[in-house]
Amino acid sequence: MFTFNINRENDENAVIYFLGDLDIEVTEMMDEEIFPSLQSFKTIDINLADVPFVDSTGIGLLINLIDTLKKDEVAITISDVAPQVRDIFEIIQLPDILGPDIFK
Repeated sequence: MFTFNINRENDENAVIYFLGDLDIEVTEMMDEEIFPSLQSFKTIDINLADVPFVDSTGIGLLINLIDTLKKDEVAITISDVAPQVRDIFEIIQLPDILGPDIFK
């Protein structure tokens, strides 16, 4: 089961914690809950420490979320990626797609 928590550091900055598998089951939640919750911030860190698994749908959702927020001039970083998920990101060259500076 996937959940998320948003830690509002202030009115402009937030950390969103994803918890659980990032897969097709998250699609509706991403569109209806996660994205609308993030639109008001200027900087967002996406913490993936508690994401043990990501599939192609989850990667697509993450890319779409990041691209959409960047178009709204939101500064995005991704932090604490679990080793097994980082391996997948490296295999598909996600740092090259999103830019290496997005990962911290």
